Amino acid sequence: MKKKNLKTVLLWLLALAPVVLTALVYSKLPDQIPTNWDLNGSVAYSDRWQIWLISGMSPFLAVMLRILPKIDPRKRNYEKFQGAYDGFCIAMMLFLLAMTAVILSESFYPGRISVSMVVTALMGVLFVFLGNIMPKMKSNYFMGIKNPWTLSNTTVWNKTHRLAGMLWFAGGLVILISALLIKSGSLLFWLIMALVLVMTLIPTVMSYLWYQRLSPEEKEPR
Repeated sequence: MKKKNLKTVLLWLLALAPVVLTALVYSKLPDQIPTNWDLNGSVAYSDRWQIWLISGMSPFLAVMLRILPKIDPRKRNYEKFQGAYDGFCIAMMLFLLAMTAVILSESFYPGRISVSMVVTALMGVLFVFLGNIMPKMKSNYFMGIKNPWTLSNTTVWNKTHRLAGMLWFAGGLVILISALLIKSGSLLFWLIMALVLVMTLIPTVMSYLWYQRLSPEEKEPR
């Protein structure tokens, strides 16, 4: 089987895994399950049927991730970073599977795991992964740092995503380490918000500055 076909099979197996897992244990779930945790560790509960909405997000997103490249005006560019895109899709399926598993675990064994630590650590890993693939992304309308300056010039797009890749990788490592060391949920939350702001704002500002340095001829969309 070709590598591309293997990735597609893996994607759909992971996409359906939360639904299958939910189906296997649904009859044993309590009537109320935990679905939200605040900064102080307090838990909000919902009717157990809502687990279908949570687990169903995975196959829904998998379908969208297959459709979006086909309707992107720059769909040919996806061929240039297909491996990175497939990796992103699989990473998202793993993340959603982990989220479903956390909710199911806490439904049966409340307090067994530190939800804030696990979720934050998973976010850190996801950011590290995204930092690795960002420099490989080519210009498109659905994925990456998309603003008037990156979408108007290939050079600006490439520079911006190389910078963003480094920032997201470093930010992800900080988030991952912080999840293991910081016990205060409030402090952890504001640290993540600050990091995400920096990781987003700096590439955006730099993309504008790089675009302004282009000659009038270079500013023509390419």
